[in-house]
Amino acid sequence: MSLPLILLLCIIPAIAFWISGRAAAENAILHSREACKQAGVQWLDQSVHQLRVRLRRNAEGRLCWERQFRFEYSHGGDDRHAGLITMLGSQLSSLVGPMRVVESAD
Repeated sequence: MSLPLILLLCIIPAIAFWISGRAAAENAILHSREACKQAGVQWLDQSVHQLRVRLRRNAEGRLCWERQFRFEYSHGGDDRHAGLITMLGSQLSSLVGPMRVVESAD
């Protein structure tokens, strides 16, 4: 096999992995921003940070990349809390983070 062909066979999967990672990160940003908006908290840093990548099976049994992202939010501006989003492929798998506080009418 020629060297250019070997390089091409290595570069194409790397580019596909990077593109799918960017798509998952963009979706994680949308989900974290929406969760903060619904909970009435401030979404800090306007970004998510990838923590972990691993292969997992989805509901149909296919292997997908599972990526975990961390984001931060604040209730009043003087505190910081961490949220965690797990994406399976480009779909939301789980979200741990801000919850709307329901005040009781006592």
